[in-house]
Amino acid sequence: MYTFMFAGFIILHGLVHLLYVGQASRIFELRPGMSWPDSAWLLSRMFGDRATRWVAAITLILAAFGFVAGGFGLIFSQARWYTATVGAALLSSVMIILLWDGTLRKMDDQGGVGLLINLLFLVLILFIGWPTLG
Repeated sequence: MYTFMFAGFIILHGLVHLLYVGQASRIFELRPGMSWPDSAWLLSRMFGDRATRWVAAITLILAAFGFVAGGFGLIFSQARWYTATVGAALLSSVMIILLWDGTLRKMDDQGGVGLLINLLFLVLILFIGWPTLG
């Protein structure tokens, strides 16, 4: 039962990444005045905001796919759920750090909550070894 709920949470976490694709692509704003991923501490300075938005959107799509695949893999007891979920969590975490604007304000707009969820997934899967197929 808890494994199924965990798998559902993994899938939902992946789908939230798709909302941020809309924000990064400027299809819509998740919150009025939200400018993420513009002014990213590293990528915007190197490539500009437009290229940074493209990098963010593509990375978010890849992470979302990994989380959704990992969640369904766990539901259907596929051994590769582990690799997909860990890979997506690592990719998502690196992306959040690279797209951070360098300030501690509005961390929720910049993926701060998502980073905590990614770290929770990594701790549960890599260090605690839960859940296991069986």
